[in-house]
Amino acid sequence: MAEEAKVSEAAYSLQNDAKDDYQYEEVSADDDFSLPEDDEDLSKALQTIEEQTEDAKLMEFLSVLNSEKLMSDIPQAMDDFFCNFLVRMGMSRTLDCFQNEWYELIERGELRADEAGLVPDVYTRNEQLETENLSLKKDLENYRHSVNKVEEALLKMEKERDFHRMHHKRVLQEKNRLACDLKRLKAHYASYEPMLKQMSEKYQNSLTQKMLTSLERDKAMGKVTGLQAALESLEYGYAKQSSEAKVGCECTEKKEFEGPTQKALREARQKKFLVVASSPCDPDEEAEKKMSKRDLKDSEFPVDPEGTLSFEHAKEHTQPLKSGQYQLSSILKVHDLAVSCLALHPRKNIVLTGGDDCLWKTWGFPDGNILLTGEGHTDWLSGCCFRPSGTQLVTSSGDTTVRLWDLSRSGCILTLRGHSRAVLGCCWHSCGDFVASASADGTSKIWDVNSERCRYTLRGHKDSVNSIEFLPCSSTAVTSSADKTLCLWDVRKGLRVYTFQGHMHSCNHATFNRKGDTIASCDSSGLLKLWDMRRLLPILSIDAGPHPANQVAFHRSGDLVALASSEGSVKVLSLAVGQLSVLRGPGVEVRCVRFHSQDSLLSAGADGRVCLWSWAQ
Repeated sequence: MAEEAKVSEAAYSLQNDAKDDYQYEEVSADDDFSLPEDDEDLSKALQTIEEQTEDAKLMEFLSVLNSEKLMSDIPQAMDDFFCNFLVRMGMSRTLDCFQNEWYELIERGELRADEAGLVPDVYTRNEQLETENLSLKKDLENYRHSVNKVEEALLKMEKERDFHRMHHKRVLQEKNRLACDLKRLKAHYASYEPMLKQMSEKYQNSLTQKMLTSLERDKAMGKVTGLQAALESLEYGYAKQSSEAKVGCECTEKKEFEGPTQKALREARQKKFLVVASSPCDPDEEAEKKMSKRDLKDSEFPVDPEGTLSFEHAKEHTQPLKSGQYQLSSILKVHDLAVSCLALHPRKNIVLTGGDDCLWKTWGFPDGNILLTGEGHTDWLSGCCFRPSGTQLVTSSGDTTVRLWDLSRSGCILTLRGHSRAVLGCCWHSCGDFVASASADGTSKIWDVNSERCRYTLRGHKDSVNSIEFLPCSSTAVTSSADKTLCLWDVRKGLRVYTFQGHMHSCNHATFNRKGDTIASCDSSGLLKLWDMRRLLPILSIDAGPHPANQVAFHRSGDLVALASSEGSVKVLSLAVGQLSVLRGPGVEVRCVRFHSQDSLLSAGADGRVCLWSWAQ
């Protein structure tokens, strides 16, 4: 059958090639025919053409088969096609009849499976097209659904765009209005700026004049007291001489050498120091007299010596250290939570620590045996300090209170209240009569221990005050604040004397050296600064960052400065050599640091442990 089809196709191609009206007769492949011998050449040409045509048709057929095989699977047999069709249509009885008759014919030999042929490609192609058509319809529905969603989202976004445009216009209008108001306020402020500057200058001049006046008054009072003492001694000497010159006078007359006038003068002098005179004066003098009134139990502030301060006790045990470095000798666990403050007993080998567990503890150095434990604060302890006599101690806490404790009774004897926010530090004056506290409310307070009241509130910082410390044997104090400044204060009047500026971050701590001529300060960027107390200028600046520095301490010789760092190390600066060494301990944040003796250093961290460092050559 295939050969016949090829022959017919070859004949059809020959008919098309011949462009004349001659009608060729198709010759069946089964018929026997022969050409005359004279036409051998023509037969050879026809045979060649037929062979070429057959080759071309065969190649085209093979290419079609290959393309169809690539596009689809091998064509299905006729019986399988009919069975699948009937199954798909649900015609089970017809399927049974077809299969029975089909296999009967095959068994009888009347029908061969290979003679049935294959399903034409067009049916298979139609099925594929139908399947593709269904999938395309599904895709079309999905695309329509997606388009509807996109349309809804587009409408929503257009509405939001319109809303934001309207809101943007309103914001621009509000911005323009605020800009106009700001320009008007700037112009208004510029008109007042010269007046404010003038008033500030007047205020500073008034403060300076007031301080000078108070100093002159103190000097005058000292002179008056000296003159009165001299007058009394002269009167006493004159009365004694007159009593010795009188012979035979009675004993009662010797005892009564003070007449009514002298008695009245003595009583007037005593009243002068207790009662303010009621003579008429201007309002400034009345306010000054009201400020001069004080409680009978109030303590007297120490008077600064004239000239440069020099402390003889600073020369004791201040020999410079020999070459060497600090090494970790032991670690003591003293608190369950972080240790936030550290203080040393003035006379004994006792260390005082306070922690976030709301407790303070005293323990022996260097064994670490706990001696006393104090409870009473309701929040973390921020500062602690021994009284110079060593019999009492003071603590400050985040519960806004300052408490005084008696070591003999191991209990709180006085609670000082007055700060509105957490108290961040405290210290005791070297005379033992005054306690200072620094608070997050931006103020510091000077407390009189004897009268149990606040004598002065130091105002001037613009942010929280992080530390306060007295200059030994004087009426000067230094504070460090989060407003990046240090301030010197005259605690006798509660006035700010000078402001040190130079830090670029919050100042965490400041302290005096033992001689009182240098201040060391540190800030939250790890910067360490040294300041000259005489010239009021910076001496040295060391960047020990970038981690915050929590506390700074001077060695009693003044040659070493220790810095507690949040990175978990203690940094020691040798001023003689200019070298910064790093002491690494447990690796946790170091909150506080203190030099214990000539060759010992203590540091406390956030893990509740205290590290003991010893100087090794």
